[in-house]
Amino acid sequence: MTSTLPADLIQIVLTTMTVGSMYALVAVGVALIYSATGVINFAQGEFVMLGGMTVASLYGQLGWPLAAAIAVALLVALVYSAGLMVLTTAFAARMSLIGVLIITIGASIATQGTAAWIWDSDTHRFAPFSGDEPFRILEATITPQALWIIGTGGLLIAFLMWFIRATMAGKAMRACALDRAAATMVGIPVRWTILMSFVLSGLLCTIGGIVTTPLTTIDANGGMLLAIKGFSAAMLGGMGSIAGAVLGALLIAFIETLAVTFGSSALKELPTFTIIILVLLFMPRGLLGGRGETGLHHEDLTQR
Repeated sequence: MTSTLPADLIQIVLTTMTVGSMYALVAVGVALIYSATGVINFAQGEFVMLGGMTVASLYGQLGWPLAAAIAVALLVALVYSAGLMVLTTAFAARMSLIGVLIITIGASIATQGTAAWIWDSDTHRFAPFSGDEPFRILEATITPQALWIIGTGGLLIAFLMWFIRATMAGKAMRACALDRAAATMVGIPVRWTILMSFVLSGLLCTIGGIVTTPLTTIDANGGMLLAIKGFSAAMLGGMGSIAGAVLGALLIAFIETLAVTFGSSALKELPTFTIIILVLLFMPRGLLGGRGETGLHHEDLTQR
Protein backbone atom coordinates (compact mmCIF):
# COMPACT_ATOMS: atom_id res chain seq x y z
CA MET A 1 0.00 0.00 0.00
CA THR A 2 2.69 2.48 0.98
CA SER A 3 4.61 1.90 -2.22
CA THR A 4 1.74 3.25 -4.30
CA LEU A 5 1.28 6.42 -2.24
CA PRO A 6 3.96 8.54 -4.02
CA ALA A 7 2.56 7.50 -7.41
CA ASP A 8 -0.97 8.38 -6.26
CA LEU A 9 0.14 11.80 -5.03
CA ILE A 10 2.00 12.59 -8.24
CA GLN A 11 -0.96 11.39 -10.31
CA ILE A 12 -3.31 13.58 -8.27
CA VAL A 13 -1.11 16.61 -8.88
CA LEU A 14 -0.90 15.95 -12.63
CA THR A 15 -4.63 15.37 -12.92
CA THR A 16 -5.35 18.48 -10.87
CA MET A 17 -3.15 20.56 -13.16
CA THR A 18 -4.82 19.16 -16.27
CA VAL A 19 -8.42 19.53 -15.12
CA GLY A 20 -7.69 22.75 -13.27
CA SER A 21 -6.24 24.36 -16.39
CA MET A 22 -9.50 23.81 -18.26
CA TYR A 23 -11.62 25.04 -15.35
CA ALA A 24 -9.30 28.04 -14.96
CA LEU A 25 -9.87 29.22 -18.52
CA VAL A 26 -13.63 29.17 -18.03
CA ALA A 27 -13.37 30.75 -14.57
CA VAL A 28 -11.09 33.52 -15.86
CA GLY A 29 -13.59 34.20 -18.65
CA VAL A 30 -16.40 34.48 -16.09
CA ALA A 31 -14.29 36.77 -13.90
CA LEU A 32 -13.22 38.94 -16.83
CA ILE A 33 -16.78 39.62 -17.97
CA TYR A 34 -17.96 40.17 -14.41
CA SER A 35 -15.18 42.69 -13.79
CA ALA A 36 -16.17 44.72 -16.83
CA THR A 37 -19.96 44.46 -16.62
CA GLY A 38 -21.14 42.98 -13.32
CA VAL A 39 -22.81 40.21 -15.34
CA ILE A 40 -22.30 36.51 -14.62
CA ASN A 41 -22.23 34.83 -18.02
CA PHE A 42 -23.59 31.29 -17.83
CA ALA A 43 -23.06 30.90 -21.57
CA GLN A 44 -19.29 30.95 -21.01
CA GLY A 45 -18.96 27.18 -21.29
CA GLU A 46 -20.47 27.23 -24.77
CA PHE A 47 -17.23 28.68 -26.13
CA VAL A 48 -15.48 25.49 -25.06
CA MET A 49 -18.14 23.42 -26.77
CA LEU A 50 -18.13 25.48 -29.99
CA GLY A 51 -14.34 25.43 -30.23
CA GLY A 52 -14.13 21.68 -29.74
CA MET A 53 -17.07 20.84 -32.02
CA THR A 54 -15.91 23.14 -34.83
CA VAL A 55 -12.39 21.72 -34.95
CA ALA A 56 -13.67 18.15 -34.53
CA SER A 57 -15.95 18.68 -37.51
CA LEU A 58 -13.58 20.52 -39.84
CA TYR A 59 -10.29 18.89 -38.90
CA GLY A 60 -11.38 15.55 -37.50
CA GLN A 61 -14.12 14.68 -40.00
CA LEU A 62 -13.66 16.82 -43.12
CA GLY A 63 -9.86 16.70 -43.16
CA TRP A 64 -9.16 20.43 -43.11
CA PRO A 65 -5.70 21.57 -42.04
CA LEU A 66 -5.60 22.02 -38.27
CA ALA A 67 -4.59 25.68 -38.52
CA ALA A 68 -7.55 26.47 -40.81
CA ALA A 69 -9.99 24.66 -38.53
CA ILE A 70 -8.67 26.54 -35.50
CA ALA A 71 -8.98 29.85 -37.38
CA VAL A 72 -12.65 29.12 -38.16
CA ALA A 73 -13.28 28.17 -34.52
CA LEU A 74 -11.78 31.46 -33.34
CA LEU A 75 -13.90 33.35 -35.87
CA VAL A 76 -17.00 31.60 -34.51
CA ALA A 77 -15.92 32.67 -31.02
CA LEU A 78 -15.55 36.29 -32.13
CA VAL A 79 -19.05 36.38 -33.60
CA TYR A 80 -20.62 34.55 -30.65
CA SER A 81 -18.90 36.75 -28.06
CA ALA A 82 -19.97 39.93 -29.86
CA GLY A 83 -23.54 38.62 -29.99
CA LEU A 84 -23.51 37.84 -26.28
CA MET A 85 -22.17 41.29 -25.50
CA VAL A 86 -24.90 42.99 -27.53
CA LEU A 87 -27.58 40.74 -26.04
CA THR A 88 -26.59 41.27 -22.42
CA THR A 89 -25.85 45.00 -22.55
CA ALA A 90 -29.02 45.72 -24.54
CA PHE A 91 -31.16 44.41 -21.69
CA ALA A 92 -28.88 45.06 -18.71
CA ALA A 93 -29.63 48.77 -18.48
CA ARG A 94 -33.33 48.14 -17.80
CA MET A 95 -33.31 44.73 -16.12
CA SER A 96 -32.14 43.32 -12.83
CA LEU A 97 -29.03 41.18 -12.68
CA ILE A 98 -31.27 38.14 -12.24
CA GLY A 99 -32.96 38.98 -15.53
CA VAL A 100 -29.64 39.29 -17.33
CA LEU A 101 -28.50 36.04 -15.73
CA ILE A 102 -31.56 34.29 -17.13
CA ILE A 103 -30.75 35.75 -20.54
CA THR A 104 -27.28 34.19 -20.47
CA ILE A 105 -28.78 30.84 -19.40
CA GLY A 106 -31.26 31.12 -22.26
CA ALA A 107 -28.41 31.90 -24.66
CA SER A 108 -26.60 28.79 -23.43
CA ILE A 109 -29.63 26.56 -23.95
CA ALA A 110 -30.25 28.04 -27.41
CA THR A 111 -26.62 27.47 -28.35
CA GLN A 112 -26.81 23.85 -27.20
CA GLY A 113 -29.91 23.25 -29.30
CA THR A 114 -28.36 24.91 -32.34
CA ALA A 115 -25.17 22.85 -31.94
CA ALA A 116 -27.18 19.63 -31.67
CA TRP A 117 -29.04 20.60 -34.85
CA ILE A 118 -25.85 21.48 -36.77
CA TRP A 119 -23.90 18.45 -35.58
CA ASP A 120 -25.69 15.99 -33.28
CA SER A 121 -25.85 15.09 -29.60
CA ASP A 122 -23.08 12.48 -29.76
CA THR A 123 -19.62 12.96 -28.32
CA HIS A 124 -16.88 14.13 -30.69
CA ARG A 125 -13.11 14.27 -30.61
CA PHE A 126 -10.17 14.48 -32.97
CA ALA A 127 -6.63 13.15 -32.96
CA PRO A 128 -4.30 14.43 -30.22
CA PHE A 129 -1.68 16.91 -31.33
CA SER A 130 1.26 14.73 -30.25
CA GLY A 131 -0.08 11.20 -30.22
CA ASP A 132 -1.82 9.04 -27.62
CA GLU A 133 1.17 7.29 -26.09
CA PRO A 134 1.44 8.24 -22.40
CA PHE A 135 4.77 8.64 -20.70
CA ARG A 136 5.90 8.42 -17.13
CA ILE A 137 6.79 11.25 -14.76
CA LEU A 138 8.44 9.61 -11.77
CA GLU A 139 5.86 6.96 -10.82
CA ALA A 140 2.85 8.51 -12.54
CA THR A 141 1.71 8.70 -16.17
CA ILE A 142 0.44 11.57 -18.27
CA THR A 143 -0.57 11.90 -21.92
CA PRO A 144 1.03 14.42 -24.29
CA GLN A 145 -2.36 16.10 -24.78
CA ALA A 146 -2.61 16.73 -21.04
CA LEU A 147 0.67 18.63 -21.27
CA TRP A 148 -0.79 20.64 -24.14
CA ILE A 149 -3.73 21.55 -21.89
CA ILE A 150 -1.52 22.54 -18.97
CA GLY A 151 0.93 24.48 -21.12
CA THR A 152 -1.71 26.26 -23.19
CA GLY A 153 -3.76 27.16 -20.13
CA GLY A 154 -0.73 28.52 -18.31
CA LEU A 155 0.44 30.58 -21.29
CA LEU A 156 -3.01 32.03 -21.98
CA ILE A 157 -3.58 33.06 -18.38
CA ALA A 158 -0.08 34.53 -18.12
CA PHE A 159 -0.67 36.47 -21.34
CA LEU A 160 -4.01 37.77 -20.08
CA MET A 161 -2.53 38.96 -16.79
CA TRP A 162 0.29 40.68 -18.67
CA PHE A 163 -2.18 42.22 -21.13
CA ILE A 164 -4.36 43.65 -18.37
CA ARG A 165 -1.44 45.09 -16.40
CA ALA A 166 0.95 46.24 -19.13
CA THR A 167 -1.12 47.47 -22.11
CA MET A 168 -3.30 50.55 -22.54
CA ALA A 169 -6.25 48.39 -23.58
CA GLY A 170 -5.81 46.26 -20.47
CA LYS A 171 -5.57 49.32 -18.25
CA ALA A 172 -8.78 50.60 -19.84
CA MET A 173 -10.45 47.32 -18.90
CA ARG A 174 -9.25 47.71 -15.31
CA ALA A 175 -10.49 51.31 -15.25
CA CYS A 176 -13.94 50.24 -16.44
CA ALA A 177 -14.02 47.53 -13.82
CA LEU A 178 -13.28 50.05 -11.06
CA ASP A 179 -15.56 52.92 -12.18
CA ARG A 180 -17.25 53.04 -15.57
CA ALA A 181 -18.51 56.60 -15.08
CA ALA A 182 -15.01 57.89 -14.34
CA ALA A 183 -13.61 55.86 -17.24
CA THR A 184 -16.09 57.53 -19.58
CA MET A 185 -15.15 60.98 -18.29
CA VAL A 186 -11.48 60.45 -19.20
CA GLY A 187 -12.34 59.30 -22.70
CA ILE A 188 -12.26 55.52 -22.42
CA PRO A 189 -14.74 53.93 -24.89
CA VAL A 190 -16.69 51.81 -22.42
CA ARG A 191 -18.68 49.76 -24.92
CA TRP A 192 -15.60 48.83 -26.91
CA THR A 193 -13.79 47.93 -23.71
CA ILE A 194 -16.66 45.69 -22.64
CA LEU A 195 -16.68 44.10 -26.10
CA MET A 196 -12.98 43.41 -25.71
CA SER A 197 -13.68 41.68 -22.39
CA PHE A 198 -16.27 39.42 -24.02
CA VAL A 199 -13.98 38.66 -26.96
CA LEU A 200 -10.96 37.85 -24.81
CA SER A 201 -12.96 35.62 -22.50
CA GLY A 202 -14.51 33.83 -25.48
CA LEU A 203 -11.17 33.25 -27.19
CA LEU A 204 -9.64 31.86 -23.99
CA CYS A 205 -12.40 29.29 -23.62
CA THR A 206 -12.46 28.44 -27.31
CA ILE A 207 -8.74 27.65 -27.34
CA GLY A 208 -9.29 25.67 -24.15
CA GLY A 209 -11.98 23.64 -25.87
CA ILE A 210 -9.70 22.97 -28.84
CA VAL A 211 -6.82 21.60 -26.77
CA THR A 212 -9.11 19.68 -24.40
CA THR A 213 -11.34 17.87 -26.89
CA PRO A 214 -8.74 15.30 -28.04
CA LEU A 215 -8.42 14.15 -24.42
CA THR A 216 -11.91 14.49 -22.96
CA THR A 217 -14.24 14.56 -26.02
CA ILE A 218 -17.03 17.14 -26.38
CA ASP A 219 -20.75 17.15 -27.08
CA ALA A 220 -23.41 19.77 -27.71
CA ASN A 221 -24.67 19.72 -24.12
CA GLY A 222 -21.33 19.98 -22.32
CA GLY A 223 -21.11 23.76 -22.02
CA MET A 224 -23.49 24.43 -19.12
CA LEU A 225 -21.70 22.16 -16.66
CA LEU A 226 -18.40 23.84 -17.52
CA ALA A 227 -20.01 27.25 -17.00
CA ILE A 228 -21.23 26.18 -13.55
CA LYS A 229 -17.76 24.94 -12.64
CA GLY A 230 -16.22 28.15 -13.93
CA PHE A 231 -18.69 30.18 -11.89
CA SER A 232 -17.95 28.06 -8.81
CA ALA A 233 -14.22 28.56 -9.25
CA ALA A 234 -14.61 32.30 -9.74
CA MET A 235 -16.84 32.53 -6.66
CA LEU A 236 -14.42 30.50 -4.57
CA GLY A 237 -11.43 32.61 -5.57
CA GLY A 238 -13.27 35.94 -5.44
CA MET A 239 -15.61 37.06 -8.20
CA GLY A 240 -13.84 39.52 -10.47
CA SER A 241 -10.33 38.41 -9.49
CA ILE A 242 -8.37 36.64 -12.23
CA ALA A 243 -5.82 35.25 -9.79
CA GLY A 244 -8.69 34.14 -7.56
CA ALA A 245 -10.38 32.41 -10.50
CA VAL A 246 -7.23 30.40 -11.20
CA LEU A 247 -6.84 29.51 -7.53
CA GLY A 248 -10.49 28.49 -7.26
CA ALA A 249 -10.25 26.34 -10.40
CA LEU A 250 -7.23 24.47 -9.09
CA LEU A 251 -8.86 23.90 -5.71
CA ILE A 252 -12.04 22.54 -7.28
CA ALA A 253 -10.03 20.30 -9.60
CA PHE A 254 -8.00 19.05 -6.65
CA ILE A 255 -11.09 18.22 -4.60
CA GLU A 256 -12.71 16.48 -7.57
CA THR A 257 -9.57 14.45 -8.19
CA LEU A 258 -9.44 13.36 -4.56
CA ALA A 259 -13.12 12.37 -4.70
CA VAL A 260 -12.57 10.24 -7.80
CA THR A 261 -9.26 8.74 -6.66
CA PHE A 262 -10.31 7.74 -3.17
CA GLY A 263 -14.06 7.54 -3.65
CA SER A 264 -16.10 7.05 -6.80
CA SER A 265 -16.48 8.76 -10.16
CA ALA A 266 -20.14 9.23 -9.21
CA LEU A 267 -18.93 11.79 -6.64
CA LYS A 268 -17.08 13.90 -9.20
CA GLU A 269 -19.69 16.65 -9.51
CA LEU A 270 -20.59 16.78 -5.80
CA PRO A 271 -17.70 19.06 -4.74
CA THR A 272 -18.63 21.74 -7.28
CA PHE A 273 -22.18 22.17 -6.04
CA THR A 274 -21.13 21.84 -2.41
CA ILE A 275 -18.58 24.61 -2.89
CA ILE A 276 -21.19 26.91 -4.47
CA ILE A 277 -23.47 26.52 -1.46
CA LEU A 278 -20.73 26.91 1.14
CA VAL A 279 -19.13 29.93 -0.52
CA LEU A 280 -22.46 31.71 -0.97
CA LEU A 281 -23.39 31.04 2.65
CA PHE A 282 -20.13 31.70 4.48
CA MET A 283 -17.66 33.44 2.16
CA PRO A 284 -19.54 35.39 -0.53
CA ARG A 285 -16.49 37.51 -1.42
CA GLY A 286 -14.28 34.45 -1.97
CA LEU A 287 -10.72 33.71 -0.95
CA LEU A 288 -9.18 36.78 -2.57
CA GLY A 289 -12.16 39.09 -2.08
CA GLY A 290 -13.40 40.17 -5.50
CA ARG A 291 -15.01 43.51 -6.03
CA GLY A 292 -18.42 44.21 -4.59
CA GLU A 293 -19.85 46.67 -7.07
CA THR A 294 -23.27 46.42 -8.60
CA GLY A 295 -24.03 45.59 -12.17
CA LEU A 296 -24.91 47.08 -15.50
CA HIS A 297 -28.49 47.97 -14.70
CA HIS A 298 -27.24 51.03 -12.79
CA GLU A 299 -25.77 52.54 -15.94
CA ASP A 300 -27.16 52.91 -19.44
CA LEU A 301 -24.32 51.54 -21.51
CA THR A 302 -26.42 51.70 -24.65
CA GLN A 303 -25.78 55.44 -24.72
CA ARG A 304 -21.98 55.00 -24.80
